[in-house]
Amino acid sequence: MEEARGLDGVSDKLQAAVTAAVRPQRLRDLLHGTWLGHPLHPVLVQVPVGAFVSTAILDLLPGARKAATTLLATGTAAAVPALAAGWVDWSQLTPERRRVGLVHAGANAVALGLYTASLLARLSGRTARGKALGFAGLTVAGLGAYLGGHLAYAQAAGTNQAAPDLARLPAEWTEVCSLASVPERRTVVRLVGDVPVLIYRIGDRVSALVERCGHETGPLGEGEVTGEGWNACVVCPWHGSTFRLSDGAVVHGPAANNQPMIPVRVVAGRIEIRQP
Repeated sequence: MEEARGLDGVSDKLQAAVTAAVRPQRLRDLLHGTWLGHPLHPVLVQVPVGAFVSTAILDLLPGARKAATTLLATGTAAAVPALAAGWVDWSQLTPERRRVGLVHAGANAVALGLYTASLLARLSGRTARGKALGFAGLTVAGLGAYLGGHLAYAQAAGTNQAAPDLARLPAEWTEVCSLASVPERRTVVRLVGDVPVLIYRIGDRVSALVERCGHETGPLGEGEVTGEGWNACVVCPWHGSTFRLSDGAVVHGPAANNQPMIPVRVVAGRIEIRQP
């Protein structure tokens, strides 16, 4: 599925549509989970998943029709914001991930349609039909969940892809460069082993971040610096994730996690870093 290039035509059109539809940036940040410091989509899906599984269990028990219908209605309503957050995250993925994500989203959309039909059937008194549609929805939702797990664990979608670089830094203080070689109020990139480190300074104060963007490993060293002083931020040139240079805090998505900071000190005019 990751190599199914035949999906790219639909994927590209949907990506453009989602990007155009979900504005302004504040709304995108809300759906990405930037404010939460964690992707919002996996948080939101807990409600519909829990409600749908509970509905299936209650459908097997006598005398639980009203409770099952209430849970089904709750899950159906909660699925809408979960889908919205998922689509916004999906629109910022690489083509290989978008292919799997497209099928994942399609399965979830079909499941939601089945659950909606199940709810309508129950409300009109056709309980047996509603149960059958509910079990069909759970089956399709299970396929969607499997693909979502593949995206997260096999393709690392939504994970902080900058974090592994921290483990490859030296455990002891290691010289990087001279303080004088780093221009003030601009970012420079220095390699420590095979790990690129982003360095920013004002006077004798220095900050250091993992240079690869945690969203999709974009080169922050090629990004624009915005703002002034220690409120300055660097903007990823790939997808626009914005991080404050003083503490790595994510200011704008699609990244939902802070950019990892690296301990840094200046000794005798030389900049040194080490693992956190």
